[in-house]
Order: sequence, then structure tokens, then C-alpha cells
Amino acid sequence: MDELPDVTPDPGTIETRELVVDDDALVKAFFLGPGAELDSHDHPESLNVFHVLAGTVTVIQAGEEESIAAPGVVHHERGVAHGARNDTDDVAVFTATLAPLP
Repeated sequence: MDELPDVTPDPGTIETRELVVDDDALVKAFFLGPGAELDSHDHPESLNVFHVLAGTVTVIQAGEEESIAAPGVVHHERGVAHGARNDTDDVAVFTATLAPLP
């Protein structure tokens, strides 16, 4: 099993790494520096699952916000707008699994 890369984004920035890409799914790692925000978006044809691996992520889903600390999982149904924000002074890390690929 591959390990998650060691990535340290600057405050307000996001770095990403594609971990799995195949015909059925995409797994992408998001590294959020302090104050960074992933804008709200949706996937009309795919569900999306966040796995919070480090820190605390404020998850925005359908206009509602909830802080999810590691380890945590958040399921986003198809077509539901979602995003994420790091409101802490530490780096937050989560993966997002998108399936099926559109």
C-alpha cells in the first residue's frame, strides 16, 4: 500500500495529489493550508466521499457547515453541492473519492 505524500501547503493554499485514477473511480488527496477553502461544487453524475485523515475540516454541504475531525467520513450524494475549509492553524488533509467517473 502506498503512503500519503508529505505535503505542507502555505496558509490559504490547497495542494492536491491524484492517488487512484481508473475507469471507475478517482481518489484525490487534498492538503489544505490554514485558512484554505475548496469552493462549493457538485458532481451531478457521481457520489463523493471525503475521508478526513489529519486535522479538522469544516465541510460545507447544501449550505450547512460541520467541523469533521480526523478520522472522519462525509458522504455527498450525487448533485449535492459541497466544499471544504480549514479554519485551524494546522494543515488539514482529506481524500475525496469520486465514483463512478462521469
